[in-house]
Amino acid sequence: MDSRSHEQKDDILSEELTVDWRGRPSSYKKHGGAKAAVFVLGVQAFEIMAIAAVGNNLITYVTNEMHFSLSKAANIVTNFIGTVFILSLFGGYLSDSYLGCFWTMLIFGFIELSGFILLSVQAHLPQLKPPQCNMLTDGDECIEAKGVESLIFFVALYLVAIGSGCVKPNMLAHGADQFSRSTDSNKLSTYFNAAYFAFSVGELVALTLIVWIQTHSGMDIGFGVSAIVMAMGLICLVSGTIFYRNKPPRGSVLVPIAQVLVAAFVNRTQVSQSNSQMFHGTQNEHWSCISMSNETGRLCHTDRFRFLDKAYMKKQEGNNNNAKEISPWRLCTVNQVEQVKILISVFPIFACTIVFNTILAQLQTFSVSQGSVMNNHITNSFRIPPASLQAIPYILLIFLVPLYDSLFVPFARKLTGHDSGITPLHRIGVGLFVATFSMVSAALMEKKRRDSFVNNHHTLSIFWITPQFLIFGISEMFTAVGLIEFFYKQKLKGMQSLLTAMTYCSYSFGFYLSSVYVSLVNKITSSSNHGGWLGDNDLNNDRLDLFYWVLAGVSLINFLNYLFWARWYNRSSNSSCKLHLHSTEQGFPNAHNSA
Repeated sequence: MDSRSHEQKDDILSEELTVDWRGRPSSYKKHGGAKAAVFVLGVQAFEIMAIAAVGNNLITYVTNEMHFSLSKAANIVTNFIGTVFILSLFGGYLSDSYLGCFWTMLIFGFIELSGFILLSVQAHLPQLKPPQCNMLTDGDECIEAKGVESLIFFVALYLVAIGSGCVKPNMLAHGADQFSRSTDSNKLSTYFNAAYFAFSVGELVALTLIVWIQTHSGMDIGFGVSAIVMAMGLICLVSGTIFYRNKPPRGSVLVPIAQVLVAAFVNRTQVSQSNSQMFHGTQNEHWSCISMSNETGRLCHTDRFRFLDKAYMKKQEGNNNNAKEISPWRLCTVNQVEQVKILISVFPIFACTIVFNTILAQLQTFSVSQGSVMNNHITNSFRIPPASLQAIPYILLIFLVPLYDSLFVPFARKLTGHDSGITPLHRIGVGLFVATFSMVSAALMEKKRRDSFVNNHHTLSIFWITPQFLIFGISEMFTAVGLIEFFYKQKLKGMQSLLTAMTYCSYSFGFYLSSVYVSLVNKITSSSNHGGWLGDNDLNNDRLDLFYWVLAGVSLINFLNYLFWARWYNRSSNSSCKLHLHSTEQGFPNAHNSA
């Protein structure tokens, strides 16, 4: 039996039981597969379409109609985006532990919809907003929203944030749940590419059509369109109910993790044992690759984080005790400990993507500012809004993603033998490496733009900065999809939604880190007569190009750091998981029974 056969059996054993919408065991012939995943892809496209249209143009509404100052408005927008991404952890936890993906999406989808409706109502009714500036008679200053006006606005905004944050991780996890990791591995990889394609389409429509409606027909109509789009997403979700395979919740996923940490601390004075009988939860003497129950699958013992091994070590005087009489807070199973090891192991990979999203933050802030001081005229009467530059990579990706899946993946699969063409870790690495060149391009173009204006008083066309958006779009296709696939395929039973939510937390941390970089660079480069590279609020006086070069260097260092952790992850995952052919075939449960 070769290693690939062992891996296939491991995947079969690790499959979780799924149910249909009535709670009965699902059928692989009637439920799941591409027909079910299509409905989830529809939900994803509609949801991102609705939320992106609000998030990308929210600062316009906050400053022009709610009359908050620019600094307050910027904080409102960044806090809103950060809340959406942070709440994805709560949505993933709630789904895995108590509600399941479908019900979490349905409940919080309606909460998000109610937020869009309330935003539209407030934007439409003058009595729910502060008076317009030109209607004031006692001065030029606009009256900032306060009292009931402010309360309704923030209630509506954070209804959207709560709903979107809890829906996002479950869309990806629920769509992937429609495929078997053992028999549909190729289709699962295709699904993740299709999910990113749906995301790109939604972003493209939001940044072009819906933003245009907001600009020309009013924010009340624009928010109303977002509400209609979100309602279409919920209709799409409910329409696929009878086709879904649903993974039932398994109770709090945090309690088993806490039990391992507590048990390891309680047993910290235990001496390491090599006798398999001293390990709780093992029946097979060949404990280097322990077979667990059919429902749980099997996890191999690894040498990483050996301090956690003491969580499953029995005391010698308690060898004959019944395991049921031992508190799970004092003694855990090997399988339980190994899952905690996996969870800890993925954190360095996650951390390496934070810098990647810091670069994304530059494209949504400084690169848009670049566009605002460039020539954005196409004709005398038509101009490109600088914010619409963010749509450029998505135009490329709606063509590139299908080509990647239909041409590159089959070609790479022949060379590597991997179902996805290249492994998720390789895919993340390619994206992190390419992202560096996005900042290199941004630095070169900003230097050219600044020199052209300062030396020759010539304003360059806005199209000069499109390469940095295009390069980052390609890198995002590799990194974002690779990270989602990497997290989902971890053998952590019942935690797929929570792990998927970590990808969104990376966005949040990346934006926060961007603020730290800006403040730190300004502080280091400031002098008595100069406020730093980014201190003048004028790109023609600032040195944004040098700031981009710093980020390019940070990105390259981050890529090298990622290579170290990716190799460490592979080495620590596989080095101690050595299968013994004789013991494995004797102790391996029947694959058909376990499925």
